[in-house]
Amino acid sequence: MRELSLHILDIAQNSIVAEAREIRIAIIEDLVGDRLTIRIKDDGCGMDEATLQKVIDPFYTTRTTRKIGLGIPMFKANAESCNGNFMIRSELGMGTEIDAEFQHSHIDRVPLGNMAETLITIIQANINIDLIYTHSFNEKKFTLNTKDIKKTLGDLPINNMDVLLWLRGYINEALEEIRH
Repeated sequence: MRELSLHILDIAQNSIVAEAREIRIAIIEDLVGDRLTIRIKDDGCGMDEATLQKVIDPFYTTRTTRKIGLGIPMFKANAESCNGNFMIRSELGMGTEIDAEFQHSHIDRVPLGNMAETLITIIQANINIDLIYTHSFNEKKFTLNTKDIKKTLGDLPINNMDVLLWLRGYINEALEEIRH
């Protein structure tokens, strides 16, 4: 994939299929330590040990529409090829957590991509899932919690077009602010 945000979207889709009610996405950019960490955690159905071992195999998938599952194996390969590491933990009934770490300045690290669009896509398609997104850039931090936003909105659905437009601008502005 050309952007890490597309990996994040793919993993979030896996979480949705696993019937997660909450997805936590954390991006940690540490320029001093030259690390970029992406952590995705859900409270979905989880996986047993046998399935957990198989998901990093590109020739394994639970989908019936295709015979290969490239999302997790490609994410793992991208992290490891950029002086990083990849870890996946899961427990049946408890959910799954993925950590991918990259050397931030590595020449082969693909860009993070458009996180605002990724988050809006997740929110728009899955209004019953709570999304908690944190993005740290050195010492600055931005947090977005859809549960809080839904409370503020009351009866107005979070996937209302005006709300989504506002959210997109809000996320882009906040991410720009923490980078300066």
